Amino acid sequence: MHQPESLEFVALVEKDIKLYTALVWSVSLKRQIRIADLLNERDGKRRFVLLFSTDLEIDPLDIYQFYAARFQIEFIFRDARQFTGLADCQARHPQSLDSHVNLSLFALNLAKLALAPEQPCDSSLHFSIASFKRLALNQHLLELFISMFELEPTLIKSHPNYHNLCQYGAITS
Repeated sequence: MHQPESLEFVALVEKDIKLYTALVWSVSLKRQIRIADLLNERDGKRRFVLLFSTDLEIDPLDIYQFYAARFQIEFIFRDARQFTGLADCQARHPQSLDSHVNLSLFALNLAKLALAPEQPCDSSLHFSIASFKRLALNQHLLELFISMFELEPTLIKSHPNYHNLCQYGAITS
């Protein structure tokens, strides 16, 4: 049973997400560690994530921020490997490898830039290149249908459900 009450409350990091901390003994590491316990109580359900550091003096809020940044970096490299060919280069020359990595990440940034205008101004950019590809495919298909059925594009694109059709199947909107 997860009991955060036995831990020290640190802060409310987001709405409905509380951060707790404690120094505990790690059996597998055979040393003391600082844990940062994130408790999410949205929708009446209790979910938690347990993060840790071997630095006992570190601020638990820093642990949370470091892990959040780490996961964002991992998502960038995952998308670059899966969708922009980061892992597909067979060059051996260091300059060629640098160019390949830079172009792969540049393609990712271009996709992110193209999605930025569709995001609300008051929120941070939620980005997945899989969603970007889905949005591009949906828009292409809708344009193809409009063209093949000789429909009036302005009438269809001004319909409130046009945006919903473009977003169909996307992970993020």
